[in-house]
Amino acid sequence: MRELTPTAEQEELRSAVRAVLRRHEGAAAWRPLTEQVGIAGLAVPEEYGGAGCGAREVHAVMEELGRALSPVPFLGSAVLAVQALLASGDAAVCKALLPRLAEGKAVGTLTWAEGGSWDPTAIRATAAPEPTGTWRLTGTKEYVLDGATAEVLLVAARTDAGVSLFQVAVNGSGVHREASVTMDQTRAMARLVLDGAEGRLIGTDGDGGRVLRQVLDLACTALAAEQVGAAERCLELTVAYTKDRVQFGRPIGSFQAVKHRLADAYVLVESARSAALGAAFAAGTPESARAAAVAKSVCSEAFSAVAGEMIQLHGGIGITWEHDAHRYFKRAHGTAHLFGPPAWHRSRLATDLGLPAVVQRVSP
Repeated sequence: MRELTPTAEQEELRSAVRAVLRRHEGAAAWRPLTEQVGIAGLAVPEEYGGAGCGAREVHAVMEELGRALSPVPFLGSAVLAVQALLASGDAAVCKALLPRLAEGKAVGTLTWAEGGSWDPTAIRATAAPEPTGTWRLTGTKEYVLDGATAEVLLVAARTDAGVSLFQVAVNGSGVHREASVTMDQTRAMARLVLDGAEGRLIGTDGDGGRVLRQVLDLACTALAAEQVGAAERCLELTVAYTKDRVQFGRPIGSFQAVKHRLADAYVLVESARSAALGAAFAAGTPESARAAAVAKSVCSEAFSAVAGEMIQLHGGIGITWEHDAHRYFKRAHGTAHLFGPPAWHRSRLATDLGLPAVVQRVSP
């Protein structure tokens, strides 16, 4: 139990992030978070100008960002882009790109989803070599985090050797970026269309599948922490409301049926927290893939359930545009599908364990 307890430094990091988010709303928090707290370079090795931290520190930051439904580009830039570069093993590209990302002076993103799938084997975008040593990329990418504004664009495409990773100039010829209209307005996404766009190979040709699988596990681990933070905030707001809302002369939180629902929500939040922490502590070990799949599945369903209870127990006000309940509900729905839905991750886990490929959730 002591191993799964955050350190004093990690709790201080959490407090610093929460304090900044209280002072600065929305996207305006990115600059103070990078300049005062240094979250952009949290997982970047010191040799590239970062703090050299790991998944546990990322977990602390993501929980706080989730609580506030913050739209800052931490997940896409400081997790996806940074981890893809590090996993590629391309020292020259890391030296060129990571210092800017670590300082927060540039925002990066990694794109590989196609056809609604995050499975690297589903990638159909192609890259053809040029005599000059560059590559020409063609294809369409979906669900690109901060894709309309990112300055560093990493793209996964298929070559004769297999899936590979490329850097593509955001303003280059043949690059078309379209901001997506999303249900969750607190998370910016884009659609990327490549039509013979020029790209530079990162790492080894054909090694992109391994890179993406490694990044996927870290991305799911980070997203699970965000879901826990958001679910916890949903529960806090709901408990506070049930203490204030009076019906039949009593606060509705005093009714046994409401107490049971809040207790069930609490169990969901704490169970999700254990799964998310387990994945963060397992990062970089042989158990990382299994722990990440478990965390993404458990935390997605817990957040969705708690956000639903938030709306139900707030009554009429919970479905109004002015109340925050709908924002958490939409974030829950969006994160449940980001990086793959729970059922897909349970299938991944089952395959890894040698069980039947499809494992359905059994309702109690």
